[in-house]
Amino acid sequence: MTETPALHALWPAPLADGTVHATVTVPGSKSVTNRALVLAALAAEPGWVRRPLRSRDSRLMADALRALGVGIEETASSSSGDGSGGEAWRIIPAALHGPATVDVGNAGTVMRFLPPVATLAAGDIRFDGDPRSYERPLGQVISALRTLGARIDDDGRGALPLTVQGGGALEGGVVEIDASNSSQFVSALLLSGPRFNQGVEVRHVGTALPSMPHIRMTVEMLRAAGAQVDTPEAGGEPNVWRVSPSALLGRDMVVEPDLSNAQPFLAAALITGGTVTIPDWPRRTTQPGDELRRIFTEMGGSCELTDAGLVFTGSGKIHGIDVDLSEVGELTPGIAAVAALADSPSTLRGVAHLRLHETDRLAALTAEINGLGGEVTETADGLHIRPRPLHGGVFHTYDDHRMATAGAVIGLAVGGVEIENVATTAKTLPDFPRMWADMLSGAGA
Repeated sequence: MTETPALHALWPAPLADGTVHATVTVPGSKSVTNRALVLAALAAEPGWVRRPLRSRDSRLMADALRALGVGIEETASSSSGDGSGGEAWRIIPAALHGPATVDVGNAGTVMRFLPPVATLAAGDIRFDGDPRSYERPLGQVISALRTLGARIDDDGRGALPLTVQGGGALEGGVVEIDASNSSQFVSALLLSGPRFNQGVEVRHVGTALPSMPHIRMTVEMLRAAGAQVDTPEAGGEPNVWRVSPSALLGRDMVVEPDLSNAQPFLAAALITGGTVTIPDWPRRTTQPGDELRRIFTEMGGSCELTDAGLVFTGSGKIHGIDVDLSEVGELTPGIAAVAALADSPSTLRGVAHLRLHETDRLAALTAEINGLGGEVTETADGLHIRPRPLHGGVFHTYDDHRMATAGAVIGLAVGGVEIENVATTAKTLPDFPRMWADMLSGAGA
């Protein structure tokens, strides 16, 4: 499957020569795009996904669904009557079938959301991916699917690579799962649940769930597709989600901008005391990235939602923060980068699960910021950051897109920072170097 080159060219992170003033149009949400693709593929009728993210992760999801027999037609532009315009994908459901091989790359949504889908296919579906994908947690999804009636051959690893022996249907029912390492375990079962004969009842039995906003996103999107979902928030049992068996509707969905991917651009305004506008920022959303408004304001900025989008302005000062990031763990690398430049220490808590992401993000952030002269200490569930004068050097990314953007953020204020493998940002943010250069040149301001 996909191999990662041993050596990567170094990208000199641009140093800001003044305040940043720019309008940055952020591509669509990966989390929304990949959930929308799965739901559309399982629907009883064709549907549309408009303004999808075109990145490595979404391409892997689309290619995987095509391998299972789903039709995905990409158009350069379309109109849904809501003024959305832009690129659109028409999804044409079909009887899922194998044999097929799915390359998950290092995409958590693909490696976790698609094995449940594969149980509904007729034939064997093999899953493989990047070397790092073999190390990422998947055992809870595998064991849950077996409890629900699936046949899966993983040679006892509880991880990739594996083969789902699809029977064309899955009985479903009640299953207990420890999703304390990833909320994606719950979302994976819920997304395919309407197509299981008995639906699915997922009971989380572990410690606190991380990234709850992503489960709420899954639930809202299921309901929008016509599924009946009972949740703890709706008066149900704590840590229990039920999806009834039903046909899913083919919907016309417009994907929101990826708010988490807006983070480095908002950080640029905070660090330089400038202003960055992100068009189409939703007034209501389940995306965890919306918390950036609160967190970066507490760290020294101010923001306003306007007809032009979110307008964020830095004050020229960066304050340390003590914050629980358990629901928004994906924001940790960018927050750590800003905290390393603050005027007081920061403590980032509730993110022990980041040790199991694209890389061990806590160890990686500690090593790379300290390598530039910082003082970062790992805690049991996060990081403690004491700002120190930083210097240039190589910032390694570990094939992790959020490490790359975190390094770029530090490079705005520290000369001589070189990012190893900045191309890894293509996982969710295509053409990041160009977007970064355009921002610094004031494009769209």
